[in-house]
Amino acid sequence: MPVFCRAVQRIVAIVTALSLSVAAASAVAREFRAADTQAEDYPTVQALRFMSSVIAERSGGRDQIRVFHSRQLGEEKETIEQTRVGAIDLNRTNGALIGNFVPAMNVLAMPFLFRSVEHLQKVLDGPIGNEILNSFEPYGFVGLAFYDSGARSIYNSVRPVRTLADIKGLRLRVQQSELMSDMVRALGAEPVQLPYGQVITGLATKLIDGAENNWPSFVTTDHYKFAGYYTLTEHTMSPEVLVMSKKAWESLSADDRKLFRDAALQSNLFMRAKWKDLEQRSRRQAEAAGVTLVTDFDRKPFETAMAGIYAKAQRDPIAAKLIERIRKVE
Repeated sequence: MPVFCRAVQRIVAIVTALSLSVAAASAVAREFRAADTQAEDYPTVQALRFMSSVIAERSGGRDQIRVFHSRQLGEEKETIEQTRVGAIDLNRTNGALIGNFVPAMNVLAMPFLFRSVEHLQKVLDGPIGNEILNSFEPYGFVGLAFYDSGARSIYNSVRPVRTLADIKGLRLRVQQSELMSDMVRALGAEPVQLPYGQVITGLATKLIDGAENNWPSFVTTDHYKFAGYYTLTEHTMSPEVLVMSKKAWESLSADDRKLFRDAALQSNLFMRAKWKDLEQRSRRQAEAAGVTLVTDFDRKPFETAMAGIYAKAQRDPIAAKLIERIRKVE
C-alpha cells in the first residue's frame, strides 16, 4: 500500500504540474510585433513603447508589444506590405506612403492643405479623422491612431530657396509616393524617390541636392550636416498613422480590441508632448550648427503651382468633398 500510495502521489503531482504548465502557458503574453523606421529615442518609437506598457498593464501581461525600431524590419514601403499581409502586427508609418493603399490618406498629404498644426489636429481629433481611420479595413489594415509629424519643409545643399526660380532644377529626394513626386515636379524641381534610410548617402554623394522633411528628421538623421539651407515652406503636414494588420486585429477579442484602440489614443497624446519638445530642440540644434533658415520665401507662387495637383485629386468626388470639409474646419 505505501508503494501504491506513493505512486498515486507521483501521478497527482505530475497531473498538477501539467495543469500548472498549461495555465502558465495560457497566461504567457502574446507578443505583437510593431515596426517603426525611426531611431530608438524618436517620439513615435517612444509612443509605441508607451502603448505597450499600457496594454501590458491593463491586460495583466497577457498582451505585449515588441517594438522594432531603426528599420530593423525593413524600409517603410516594405513594412507596409508586410503589415497588409499579416507578417507584421503593428506599424507606425508615414501617411503619404500608406496613401498608395488607402486613398483618403492622400488627401491628408495634399500640399498647403492645412493652415496650421492646430488646424490639422482639429481635423484629426474630430469626425473627419475617425472616418479616415475607419476607412483602412478594406485595404488590409485597421487604423488605430494618428501621430503628429510636424510640417515638412524643403532643404538643400546648393542655395537658399526663396522663389520658384531658386528651386528650379534641384534634385530633391521625395518619399516613394506619386503625390510627392508630382508636387516637387510642379515646383520645377526634379523628384528622386529614395527610401528614408538612403537619403543621407544621397546627400553625401551628391546624388541628390536636397530633400523635404520636418525638423526632427532633418537633424536626427544628420541631413543638416550636408544640406545647409532650410526653407520653411511647411508645404505638407501629413500625419503619421499607427495601423494594425487586419489579420492580427481579427485575432483579438472584443475587449482586447477596445484595449488596443484606447491605448493607441493615449499614445497619441503622449507622442504629441514628446514631439513638440523634440521639434524645438532640433530647430535650435540646426541653427546653432550654421544652417541658413529661410523664412521670407514667396509662398503664394508655391501654392499656385499646386493647382494641377488639386485639379487631379478633385476629379474624385469623394476626395473633392473631403478637401472641402477639411478647409471648412475652424
